[in-house]
Amino acid sequence: MGSHTHPIRSWTEDFYREYTDRNAYSPAELDEFYRRIWGVTRKELNQQSLEGVPLDARILNVGCNIGPQLLMLQEIGFTNLHGIEIQSYALDRARQRLPQAVLTQASAFAIPDEDQFFDLVFTSGVLIHIAPADLPVAMEQIHRCSKRWVWGFEYYAPETIEVPYRGHMALLWKTDYMRLYQQQFADLELVREDRYRYLEN
Repeated sequence: MGSHTHPIRSWTEDFYREYTDRNAYSPAELDEFYRRIWGVTRKELNQQSLEGVPLDARILNVGCNIGPQLLMLQEIGFTNLHGIEIQSYALDRARQRLPQAVLTQASAFAIPDEDQFFDLVFTSGVLIHIAPADLPVAMEQIHRCSKRWVWGFEYYAPETIEVPYRGHMALLWKTDYMRLYQQQFADLELVREDRYRYLEN
C-alpha cells in the first residue's frame, strides 16, 4: 500500500480543500469552462459519449468531488446515480447538491460495491492524479464493478508523462488510459474514443 500513501495524503489535506473550492462549478459554469478550454460543452460531450446508454442505467462516478459531473448527468435525464469520494469535505457538499444520488466515502483503490453492480463506471480527471504504479489497482476496481461500460475523460499522451501541478510533483500524469485498460483487460473493446485539443494550450 505504500506507493499510494503520498497522493492520498496530499489530496485529503488543505490542498484538496482548495481544489474543491476552486472547482465548485454549477452545470452552466462547467459547460462554459469546457467550451472555453476544449470547444465543446460538457453537456455535449456527455450526450455524444453516452448515446445509447439507458437513462435508468446504474452509473458510478469514481472520485465525484462535489458532484459536478453527476449534476450534469442528472440534468440530461439520468436517474440512477452513484458516487464515491475520498474527501469528507467534498462529499458533504456533494450530498447537499445531489440528494437523490447514492454517495459514499471511499477510494478508487477499494470500491465498496459488488462485482458488476453498475452498468457504467466512470472517471473524469481522476486517473490523471493516480501514480502510474498504482493505476492497475484502481483500474481493476473500476473494471470489477462494471457490468457493461467503462468511461473516462482524462488527459491524453501517447506515453506516460508527469506534469507539474500547481508547484507540486507526483500529483499529475497524462497517458493513453484507454490503451492501459485494454492491455489489462482482454474483455474490453473500444466503443467510442474522442480527443479534444486545448484551444489555447
